[in-house]
Amino acid sequence: MILSARFEDALIYASRLHARQVRKGNGVPYVSHLLGVCSLVLEFGGDEDQAIAALLHDAVEDQGGDATRQEIRRRFGERVAAIVDGCSDSDTMPKPPWKPRKEAYIASLRKATVDVRLVSAADKVHNVRTLTADYRQLGETLWSRFRGGKEGTLWYYRELVRTFWDTGPQPIADELAQAVEDLEMLVSR
Repeated sequence: MILSARFEDALIYASRLHARQVRKGNGVPYVSHLLGVCSLVLEFGGDEDQAIAALLHDAVEDQGGDATRQEIRRRFGERVAAIVDGCSDSDTMPKPPWKPRKEAYIASLRKATVDVRLVSAADKVHNVRTLTADYRQLGETLWSRFRGGKEGTLWYYRELVRTFWDTGPQPIADELAQAVEDLEMLVSR
C-alpha cells in the first residue's frame, strides 16, 4: 500500500495538535506515541484510514473535544472520525473518574468495529511497551503517574487483553498479551 497526501495531511495535523504535549512523566514529545501507534497499525495490516485514525486517536480526548471531532470528520471522513471516537474514553475536561471510565471503555470495545479494535489495541501495545521501558528506569515510582496505580493499571491491561481475545482473533491481541505478560514478569521480580 502506498500512503497518499491525505495521510501526510493527517501527520501534519496530528503533529500540530499535540505539539505542546509530552508523554506522562517522561517528557518525550507526544507525537512519538502517535507515530508508534500508527506504525503498529500499518505493521498489523491496517489501511490508510486506520493509520490516519491511529495518528489522531487521542485528538478528541486530549486536544479539543467535539470541535476537534468535527474537524477530523470534515478533513478525513466519517470512517476516520468513527475510529477516533471509538478509541476515546472521554471528551470532557475534567475527565470522569478513572475506574468507571476504564470499565465503560472496556465494555465499549466488546461492541466496537474491527477498525476501532485494531487502533485501540495498537495504542495499548505501545502504552504497555512504554510502561515496561519506563519501569526498567524508574522501578515502583513509575506507578505514581497513574490514577489507577500499579494494581489498577495492571488490571486495566489484563482486562483489555481478555476483551480483545473475546472479540475475535486478531494477531495484535496476541502482541498486547505478550507485552502485558512481559510487564507483569518484570514488576513481579
